[in-house]
Amino acid sequence: MKNIWNFYKGTLVLTIRGSIAYYCWVGFLLALMVIGVITYMVQLNEGLIISNMRDQVSWGFYISNFTFLVGVAAAAVLLVIPAYIYHWKPIKEIALLGELLAISAIIMCLLFVTADLGRPDRFWHLIPFIGILNFPQSLLAWDVLVLNLYLILNLTIAVYYLYNLYYKREANKNFMTPLLLLSIPAAISIHTVTAFLYNGLAARPFWNASILAPRFLASAFCSGPAFMILIFFLVRKYTRFKITDEAIQKIAELIAYAMFINLFLLGAEIFKEYYSDTVHLAPLQYLLQGLHGHNALVPWIWTAMIFNVTAFMIFLIPETRRNNTILVLGCVLIFIGVYIEKGMGLVIPGFVPDVLHEIYEYAPSGMEMLLAIGIWATGLFVFTMLLRVAIPIMNGDFHVADDGVGFQISDNLFFLRKSDREKDINGSDENASATSQGSDSA
Repeated sequence: MKNIWNFYKGTLVLTIRGSIAYYCWVGFLLALMVIGVITYMVQLNEGLIISNMRDQVSWGFYISNFTFLVGVAAAAVLLVIPAYIYHWKPIKEIALLGELLAISAIIMCLLFVTADLGRPDRFWHLIPFIGILNFPQSLLAWDVLVLNLYLILNLTIAVYYLYNLYYKREANKNFMTPLLLLSIPAAISIHTVTAFLYNGLAARPFWNASILAPRFLASAFCSGPAFMILIFFLVRKYTRFKITDEAIQKIAELIAYAMFINLFLLGAEIFKEYYSDTVHLAPLQYLLQGLHGHNALVPWIWTAMIFNVTAFMIFLIPETRRNNTILVLGCVLIFIGVYIEKGMGLVIPGFVPDVLHEIYEYAPSGMEMLLAIGIWATGLFVFTMLLRVAIPIMNGDFHVADDGVGFQISDNLFFLRKSDREKDINGSDENASATSQGSDSA
Protein backbone atom coordinates (compact mmCIF):
# COMPACT_ATOMS: atom_id res chain seq x y z
CA MET A 1 0.00 0.00 0.00
CA LYS A 2 2.89 2.33 0.74
CA ASN A 3 4.26 1.86 -2.79
CA ILE A 4 0.83 2.62 -4.26
CA TRP A 5 0.57 5.81 -2.18
CA ASN A 6 4.05 6.95 -3.23
CA PHE A 7 3.17 6.34 -6.88
CA TYR A 8 -0.12 8.24 -6.53
CA LYS A 9 1.57 11.12 -4.72
CA GLY A 10 4.17 11.36 -7.48
CA THR A 11 1.50 11.51 -10.18
CA LEU A 12 -0.23 14.39 -8.36
CA VAL A 13 3.03 16.35 -8.24
CA LEU A 14 3.68 15.56 -11.91
CA THR A 15 0.27 16.82 -13.10
CA ILE A 16 0.79 20.28 -11.57
CA ARG A 17 4.14 20.75 -13.33
CA GLY A 18 4.35 21.86 -16.92
CA SER A 19 5.19 24.54 -19.43
CA ILE A 20 3.20 27.73 -19.97
CA ALA A 21 1.45 26.07 -22.92
CA TYR A 22 0.44 23.17 -20.65
CA TYR A 23 -1.02 25.53 -18.03
CA CYS A 24 -2.88 27.50 -20.70
CA TRP A 25 -4.39 24.34 -22.19
CA VAL A 26 -5.44 22.96 -18.80
CA GLY A 27 -6.81 26.36 -17.76
CA PHE A 28 -8.82 26.59 -20.97
CA LEU A 29 -10.34 23.14 -20.39
CA LEU A 30 -11.14 23.97 -16.75
CA ALA A 31 -12.92 27.16 -17.85
CA LEU A 32 -15.08 25.17 -20.29
CA MET A 33 -15.78 22.60 -17.57
CA VAL A 34 -16.98 25.36 -15.23
CA ILE A 35 -19.34 26.60 -17.97
CA GLY A 36 -20.62 23.04 -18.35
CA VAL A 37 -21.21 22.67 -14.60
CA ILE A 38 -23.10 25.98 -14.45
CA THR A 39 -25.23 24.92 -17.43
CA TYR A 40 -26.01 21.59 -15.79
CA MET A 41 -27.01 23.36 -12.58
CA VAL A 42 -29.49 25.41 -14.62
CA GLN A 43 -30.81 22.23 -16.25
CA LEU A 44 -31.17 20.56 -12.84
CA ASN A 45 -33.16 23.54 -11.60
CA GLU A 46 -35.40 24.08 -14.63
CA GLY A 47 -35.47 20.59 -16.12
CA LEU A 48 -34.98 19.37 -19.68
CA ILE A 49 -37.33 22.08 -20.90
CA ILE A 50 -34.18 24.18 -21.45
CA SER A 51 -33.32 21.71 -24.22
CA ASN A 52 -35.19 21.48 -27.50
CA MET A 53 -36.17 17.86 -26.87
CA ARG A 54 -39.90 17.28 -26.73
CA ASP A 55 -42.30 14.33 -26.66
CA GLN A 56 -41.86 13.85 -30.41
CA VAL A 57 -38.04 13.80 -30.20
CA SER A 58 -36.98 12.46 -26.81
CA TRP A 59 -33.36 11.71 -27.74
CA GLY A 60 -31.28 14.61 -29.01
CA PHE A 61 -27.80 16.09 -28.90
CA TYR A 62 -26.77 14.30 -25.68
CA ILE A 63 -27.55 10.81 -26.97
CA SER A 64 -26.03 11.68 -30.37
CA ASN A 65 -22.72 12.45 -28.65
CA PHE A 66 -23.04 9.37 -26.47
CA THR A 67 -23.49 7.11 -29.51
CA PHE A 68 -20.53 8.64 -31.32
CA LEU A 69 -18.22 8.44 -28.28
CA VAL A 70 -19.01 4.77 -27.65
CA GLY A 71 -17.49 4.19 -31.08
CA VAL A 72 -14.39 6.24 -30.23
CA ALA A 73 -13.93 4.14 -27.08
CA ALA A 74 -14.42 0.85 -28.95
CA ALA A 75 -11.79 1.79 -31.54
CA ALA A 76 -8.98 1.11 -29.04
CA VAL A 77 -9.30 -2.54 -30.04
CA LEU A 78 -7.78 -1.59 -33.40
CA LEU A 79 -4.49 -1.02 -31.55
CA VAL A 80 -4.82 -3.86 -29.04
CA ILE A 81 -5.12 -6.63 -31.66
CA PRO A 82 -1.94 -5.86 -33.69
CA ALA A 83 -0.05 -4.92 -30.50
CA TYR A 84 -0.84 -7.85 -28.23
CA ILE A 85 -2.11 -10.60 -30.54
CA TYR A 86 0.44 -10.15 -33.33
CA HIS A 87 3.06 -8.39 -31.16
CA TRP A 88 3.78 -5.74 -33.78
CA LYS A 89 6.30 -3.46 -32.12
CA PRO A 90 5.51 -0.06 -33.74
CA ILE A 91 1.88 -0.20 -32.56
CA LYS A 92 2.68 -1.96 -29.28
CA GLU A 93 4.65 1.14 -28.28
CA ILE A 94 1.56 3.35 -28.61
CA ALA A 95 -1.27 0.92 -27.76
CA LEU A 96 -1.50 2.33 -24.23
CA LEU A 97 -2.45 5.74 -25.63
CA GLY A 98 -5.46 4.13 -27.31
CA GLU A 99 -6.53 2.60 -23.99
CA LEU A 100 -6.21 5.99 -22.28
CA LEU A 101 -8.39 7.53 -24.99
CA ALA A 102 -10.95 4.76 -24.41
CA ILE A 103 -11.06 5.60 -20.69
CA SER A 104 -11.67 9.28 -21.45
CA ALA A 105 -14.34 8.48 -24.07
CA ILE A 106 -16.26 6.15 -21.71
CA ILE A 107 -16.24 8.84 -19.00
CA MET A 108 -17.76 11.27 -21.51
CA CYS A 109 -20.34 8.62 -22.49
CA LEU A 110 -21.46 8.25 -18.88
CA LEU A 111 -21.63 12.04 -18.46
CA PHE A 112 -23.79 12.42 -21.58
CA VAL A 113 -26.16 9.73 -20.31
CA THR A 114 -26.36 11.55 -16.97
CA ALA A 115 -27.09 14.85 -18.76
CA ASP A 116 -29.93 13.20 -20.66
CA LEU A 117 -31.67 11.89 -17.54
CA GLY A 118 -34.83 13.75 -16.61
CA ARG A 119 -34.47 12.48 -13.03
CA PRO A 120 -30.71 12.33 -12.34
CA ASP A 121 -31.44 11.57 -8.68
CA ARG A 122 -32.37 8.10 -9.90
CA PHE A 123 -29.00 7.54 -11.58
CA TRP A 124 -28.04 5.13 -8.80
CA HIS A 125 -30.39 2.58 -10.40
CA LEU A 126 -27.86 2.32 -13.24
CA ILE A 127 -25.05 1.27 -10.89
CA PRO A 128 -24.50 -2.52 -11.12
CA PHE A 129 -25.21 -4.49 -7.92
CA ILE A 130 -26.61 -1.37 -6.24
CA GLY A 131 -29.48 -0.13 -8.40
CA ILE A 132 -32.46 -1.97 -9.86
CA LEU A 133 -31.16 -2.69 -13.37
CA ASN A 134 -33.88 -5.07 -14.56
CA PHE A 135 -31.15 -7.36 -15.83
CA PRO A 136 -31.15 -9.29 -18.16
CA GLN A 137 -34.48 -8.17 -19.68
CA SER A 138 -33.40 -4.55 -20.21
CA LEU A 139 -30.98 -3.72 -23.03
CA LEU A 140 -30.09 -0.54 -21.14
CA ALA A 141 -28.91 -2.74 -18.26
CA TRP A 142 -26.68 -4.66 -20.67
CA ASP A 143 -25.28 -1.39 -22.02
CA VAL A 144 -24.50 -0.10 -18.53
CA LEU A 145 -22.75 -3.35 -17.62
CA VAL A 146 -20.56 -3.58 -20.73
CA LEU A 147 -19.63 0.11 -20.54
CA ASN A 148 -18.57 -0.18 -16.91
CA LEU A 149 -16.75 -3.46 -17.58
CA TYR A 150 -14.83 -1.88 -20.46
CA LEU A 151 -13.96 1.16 -18.35
CA ILE A 152 -12.70 -1.01 -15.48
CA LEU A 153 -10.70 -3.23 -17.85
CA ASN A 154 -8.91 -0.31 -19.52
CA LEU A 155 -8.27 1.44 -16.20
CA THR A 156 -6.83 -1.73 -14.68
CA ILE A 157 -4.60 -2.48 -17.67
CA ALA A 158 -3.29 1.09 -17.96
CA VAL A 159 -2.69 1.69 -14.25
CA TYR A 160 -1.09 -1.73 -13.69
CA TYR A 161 1.23 -1.32 -16.69
CA LEU A 162 2.30 2.22 -15.75
CA TYR A 163 2.69 1.30 -12.06
CA ASN A 164 5.14 -1.49 -12.92
CA LEU A 165 6.99 0.67 -15.44
CA TYR A 166 7.32 3.39 -12.78
CA TYR A 167 8.98 0.88 -10.45
CA LYS A 168 11.21 -0.35 -13.33
CA ARG A 169 9.87 -3.88 -13.45
CA GLU A 170 8.08 -6.07 -15.96
CA ALA A 171 4.32 -6.38 -15.72
CA ASN A 172 3.06 -9.87 -14.86
CA LYS A 173 1.97 -11.35 -18.20
CA ASN A 174 -0.21 -13.94 -16.48
CA PHE A 175 -2.25 -11.04 -15.10
CA MET A 176 -2.09 -8.69 -18.11
CA THR A 177 -2.68 -11.08 -21.00
CA PRO A 178 -6.14 -12.34 -19.95
CA LEU A 179 -7.28 -8.75 -19.35
CA LEU A 180 -6.01 -7.63 -22.76
CA LEU A 181 -7.71 -10.55 -24.48
CA LEU A 182 -10.95 -9.84 -22.61
CA SER A 183 -10.80 -6.18 -23.66
CA ILE A 184 -11.18 -7.20 -27.34
CA PRO A 185 -14.70 -8.71 -27.10
CA ALA A 186 -15.55 -6.06 -24.49
CA ALA A 187 -14.72 -3.29 -27.00
CA ILE A 188 -16.89 -4.92 -29.66
CA SER A 189 -19.70 -5.54 -27.17
CA ILE A 190 -20.05 -1.92 -26.03
CA HIS A 191 -20.92 -0.78 -29.53
CA THR A 192 -22.91 -3.86 -30.44
CA VAL A 193 -25.15 -3.49 -27.38
CA THR A 194 -25.51 0.24 -28.07
CA ALA A 195 -26.64 -0.64 -31.60
CA PHE A 196 -29.12 -3.16 -30.14
CA LEU A 197 -30.64 -0.34 -28.05
CA TYR A 198 -31.72 1.26 -31.32
CA ASN A 199 -32.18 -1.95 -33.31
CA GLY A 200 -34.61 -3.45 -30.79
CA LEU A 201 -37.16 -0.66 -31.20
CA ALA A 202 -39.48 -2.26 -33.73
CA ALA A 203 -41.70 0.83 -33.91
CA ARG A 204 -38.78 2.89 -35.25
CA PRO A 205 -38.14 1.48 -38.77
CA PHE A 206 -35.13 3.76 -39.39
CA TRP A 207 -33.21 1.91 -36.65
CA ASN A 208 -34.86 -1.49 -37.00
CA ALA A 209 -32.27 -2.90 -39.41
CA SER A 210 -30.13 -5.99 -38.90
CA ILE A 211 -27.02 -4.30 -40.33
CA LEU A 212 -27.09 -1.49 -37.76
CA ALA A 213 -24.58 -3.20 -35.42
CA PRO A 214 -22.04 -3.89 -38.23
CA ARG A 215 -22.50 -0.27 -39.37
CA PHE A 216 -21.80 0.96 -35.86
CA LEU A 217 -18.60 -1.09 -35.64
CA ALA A 218 -17.39 -0.09 -39.12
CA SER A 219 -17.92 3.62 -38.44
CA ALA A 220 -16.26 3.24 -35.01
CA PHE A 221 -13.15 1.80 -36.66
CA CYS A 222 -13.05 4.94 -38.85
CA SER A 223 -13.70 7.84 -36.48
CA GLY A 224 -11.88 6.46 -33.42
CA PRO A 225 -8.57 5.66 -35.16
CA ALA A 226 -8.79 8.94 -37.13
CA PHE A 227 -9.02 10.81 -33.83
CA MET A 228 -6.09 8.75 -32.52
CA ILE A 229 -3.92 9.67 -35.51
CA LEU A 230 -4.61 13.38 -34.91
CA ILE A 231 -3.62 12.91 -31.27
CA PHE A 232 -0.50 10.97 -32.26
CA PHE A 233 0.65 13.82 -34.50
CA LEU A 234 0.11 16.32 -31.68
CA VAL A 235 1.87 14.10 -29.13
CA ARG A 236 4.81 13.57 -31.46
CA LYS A 237 5.12 17.28 -32.18
CA TYR A 238 4.65 18.76 -28.70
CA THR A 239 6.12 16.10 -26.39
CA ARG A 240 9.25 13.94 -26.32
CA PHE A 241 7.30 10.75 -26.99
CA LYS A 242 8.33 9.13 -30.27
CA ILE A 243 5.71 7.68 -32.62
CA THR A 244 6.86 6.15 -35.89
CA ASP A 245 5.32 6.86 -39.28
CA GLU A 246 5.12 3.10 -39.75
CA ALA A 247 2.59 2.79 -36.90
CA ILE A 248 0.51 5.73 -38.13
CA GLN A 249 0.46 4.40 -41.69
CA LYS A 250 -0.71 0.97 -40.57
CA ILE A 251 -3.62 2.55 -38.65
CA ALA A 252 -4.46 4.68 -41.70
CA GLU A 253 -4.53 1.55 -43.87
CA LEU A 254 -6.95 -0.12 -41.45
CA ILE A 255 -9.16 2.99 -41.55
CA ALA A 256 -9.40 2.65 -45.35
CA TYR A 257 -10.78 -0.90 -45.04
CA ALA A 258 -13.22 0.12 -42.29
CA MET A 259 -14.44 3.16 -44.26
CA PHE A 260 -15.15 1.00 -47.31
CA ILE A 261 -17.30 -1.34 -45.19
CA ASN A 262 -19.05 1.64 -43.58
CA LEU A 263 -19.91 3.24 -46.92
CA PHE A 264 -20.97 -0.11 -48.41
CA LEU A 265 -23.37 -0.87 -45.55
CA LEU A 266 -24.80 2.65 -45.69
CA GLY A 267 -25.34 2.30 -49.43
CA ALA A 268 -27.02 -1.10 -48.94
CA GLU A 269 -29.43 0.41 -46.42
CA ILE A 270 -30.26 3.35 -48.70
CA PHE A 271 -30.88 0.96 -51.63
CA LYS A 272 -33.18 -1.26 -49.56
CA GLU A 273 -35.36 1.63 -48.40
CA TYR A 274 -35.61 3.48 -51.73
CA TYR A 275 -36.09 0.35 -53.84
CA SER A 276 -38.79 -1.01 -51.51
CA ASP A 277 -40.44 2.44 -51.40
CA THR A 278 -42.67 1.58 -48.45
CA VAL A 279 -44.02 3.87 -45.75
CA HIS A 280 -40.81 3.13 -43.83
CA LEU A 281 -38.89 5.25 -46.35
CA ALA A 282 -40.07 8.47 -44.65
CA PRO A 283 -37.25 8.81 -42.02
CA LEU A 284 -34.50 8.27 -44.62
CA GLN A 285 -36.30 10.57 -47.03
CA TYR A 286 -36.40 13.25 -44.33
CA LEU A 287 -32.66 12.82 -43.78
CA LEU A 288 -31.51 12.81 -47.41
CA GLN A 289 -33.97 15.04 -49.27
CA GLY A 290 -36.42 16.47 -46.76
CA LEU A 291 -40.01 15.56 -46.04
CA HIS A 292 -43.05 17.82 -46.57
CA GLY A 293 -40.86 20.94 -46.56
CA HIS A 294 -38.87 19.90 -43.48
CA ASN A 295 -35.18 19.59 -44.43
CA ALA A 296 -33.06 20.85 -41.53
CA LEU A 297 -30.72 17.83 -41.61
CA VAL A 298 -30.31 17.60 -45.39
CA PRO A 299 -27.31 19.94 -45.82
CA TRP A 300 -25.62 18.36 -42.78
CA ILE A 301 -25.91 14.76 -43.94
CA TRP A 302 -24.77 15.55 -47.49
CA THR A 303 -21.80 17.42 -46.07
CA ALA A 304 -21.01 14.36 -43.96
CA MET A 305 -21.28 12.03 -46.96
CA ILE A 306 -19.02 14.23 -49.09
CA PHE A 307 -16.50 14.36 -46.24
CA ASN A 308 -16.60 10.57 -45.78
CA VAL A 309 -16.21 9.75 -49.48
CA THR A 310 -13.39 12.30 -49.86
CA ALA A 311 -11.62 10.89 -46.80
CA PHE A 312 -12.05 7.35 -48.12
CA MET A 313 -10.29 8.29 -51.36
CA ILE A 314 -7.48 9.95 -49.38
CA PHE A 315 -6.96 6.82 -47.27
CA LEU A 316 -7.40 4.42 -50.19
CA ILE A 317 -4.62 5.91 -52.35
CA PRO A 318 -1.19 5.11 -50.82
CA GLU A 319 0.43 8.31 -52.17
CA THR A 320 -2.07 10.60 -50.46
CA ARG A 321 -2.18 8.44 -47.33
CA ARG A 322 1.59 8.72 -46.90
CA ASN A 323 1.53 12.51 -47.11
CA ASN A 324 1.14 13.59 -43.48
CA THR A 325 -0.56 16.89 -44.33
CA ILE A 326 -3.17 15.21 -46.52
CA LEU A 327 -3.49 12.42 -43.96
CA VAL A 328 -4.38 14.95 -41.24
CA LEU A 329 -6.99 16.47 -43.58
CA GLY A 330 -8.46 13.01 -44.17
CA CYS A 331 -8.64 12.30 -40.43
CA VAL A 332 -10.43 15.60 -39.79
CA LEU A 333 -12.93 14.86 -42.60
CA ILE A 334 -13.63 11.37 -41.24
CA PHE A 335 -14.07 12.63 -37.68
CA ILE A 336 -16.53 15.35 -38.69
CA GLY A 337 -18.32 13.19 -41.26
CA VAL A 338 -18.90 10.25 -38.92
CA TYR A 339 -19.78 12.61 -36.05
CA ILE A 340 -22.64 14.03 -38.14
CA GLU A 341 -23.73 10.73 -39.74
CA LYS A 342 -23.64 8.68 -36.54
CA GLY A 343 -24.82 11.46 -34.26
CA MET A 344 -27.69 13.70 -35.32
CA GLY A 345 -27.92 11.91 -38.67
CA LEU A 346 -28.73 8.65 -36.89
CA VAL A 347 -30.75 9.72 -33.86
CA ILE A 348 -33.12 12.42 -35.11
CA PRO A 349 -34.56 10.76 -38.28
CA GLY A 350 -35.63 7.81 -36.13
CA PHE A 351 -38.29 10.07 -34.59
CA VAL A 352 -39.53 11.49 -37.92
CA PRO A 353 -42.41 11.34 -38.45
CA ASP A 354 -43.77 10.66 -34.96
CA VAL A 355 -46.53 8.16 -34.15
CA LEU A 356 -49.16 10.76 -35.07
CA HIS A 357 -47.39 11.38 -38.40
CA GLU A 358 -46.36 14.86 -37.27
CA ILE A 359 -42.89 16.27 -37.89
CA TYR A 360 -41.00 18.11 -35.17
CA GLU A 361 -37.69 19.49 -36.41
CA TYR A 362 -35.18 19.25 -33.61
CA ALA A 363 -32.02 21.31 -33.29
CA PRO A 364 -29.94 21.49 -30.09
CA SER A 365 -30.52 24.54 -27.92
CA GLY A 366 -27.70 26.81 -26.81
CA MET A 367 -27.83 25.26 -23.31
CA GLU A 368 -27.48 21.76 -24.75
CA MET A 369 -24.45 22.83 -26.75
CA LEU A 370 -22.81 24.52 -23.75
CA LEU A 371 -23.30 21.42 -21.62
CA ALA A 372 -21.95 19.21 -24.41
CA ILE A 373 -18.87 21.45 -24.72
CA GLY A 374 -18.36 21.14 -20.96
CA ILE A 375 -18.51 17.34 -21.16
CA TRP A 376 -16.08 17.22 -24.09
CA ALA A 377 -13.75 19.50 -22.12
CA THR A 378 -13.98 17.12 -19.15
CA GLY A 379 -13.02 14.17 -21.35
CA LEU A 380 -10.08 16.07 -22.88
CA PHE A 381 -9.00 17.16 -19.40
CA VAL A 382 -9.01 13.54 -18.18
CA PHE A 383 -7.09 12.46 -21.29
CA THR A 384 -4.54 15.26 -20.82
CA MET A 385 -3.94 14.25 -17.19
CA LEU A 386 -3.56 10.59 -18.20
CA LEU A 387 -1.07 11.54 -20.91
CA ARG A 388 0.79 13.81 -18.48
CA VAL A 389 1.47 10.77 -16.31
CA ALA A 390 1.83 8.07 -18.98
CA ILE A 391 4.24 9.76 -21.40
CA PRO A 392 6.96 10.65 -18.86
CA ILE A 393 6.75 7.12 -17.41
CA MET A 394 7.08 5.51 -20.86
CA ASN A 395 9.95 7.89 -21.73
CA GLY A 396 11.74 7.08 -18.45
CA ASP A 397 11.36 10.70 -17.24
CA PHE A 398 9.20 9.78 -14.24
CA HIS A 399 10.16 6.82 -12.09
CA VAL A 400 10.92 5.72 -8.56
CA ALA A 401 14.00 7.32 -6.98
CA ASP A 402 17.15 5.34 -6.20
CA ASP A 403 16.09 5.01 -2.56
CA GLY A 404 13.03 3.06 -3.70
CA VAL A 405 10.66 5.42 -1.88
CA GLY A 406 10.66 8.87 -3.47
CA PHE A 407 10.12 9.78 -7.09
CA GLN A 408 12.26 11.37 -9.77
CA ILE A 409 10.83 13.72 -12.41
CA SER A 410 12.99 14.69 -15.39
CA ASP A 411 10.18 16.10 -17.54
CA ASN A 412 8.94 19.33 -15.93
CA LEU A 413 7.49 20.81 -19.13
CA PHE A 414 5.44 18.07 -20.90
CA PHE A 415 4.55 20.46 -23.75
CA LEU A 416 7.90 21.35 -25.31
CA ARG A 417 8.87 24.92 -26.07
CA LYS A 418 9.60 25.74 -29.70
CA SER A 419 13.35 25.85 -29.05
CA ASP A 420 13.21 22.43 -27.36
CA ARG A 421 11.25 20.96 -30.28
CA GLU A 422 13.84 22.28 -32.73
CA LYS A 423 16.63 20.73 -30.63
CA ASP A 424 14.80 17.40 -30.65
CA ILE A 425 14.34 17.57 -34.44
CA ASN A 426 18.00 18.48 -34.99
CA GLY A 427 19.08 15.71 -32.63
CA SER A 428 16.93 13.19 -34.51
CA ASP A 429 18.39 14.34 -37.84
CA GLU A 430 21.94 13.99 -36.48
CA ASN A 431 21.22 10.50 -35.15
CA ALA A 432 19.72 9.49 -38.48
CA SER A 433 22.75 10.86 -40.29
CA ALA A 434 25.13 9.03 -37.96
CA THR A 435 23.21 5.80 -38.44
CA SER A 436 23.36 6.23 -42.21
CA GLN A 437 27.12 6.89 -42.13
CA GLY A 438 27.63 3.87 -39.93
CA SER A 439 25.69 1.72 -42.36
CA ASP A 440 27.74 3.03 -45.29
CA SER A 441 30.98 2.30 -43.43
CA ALA A 442 29.81 -1.20 -42.66
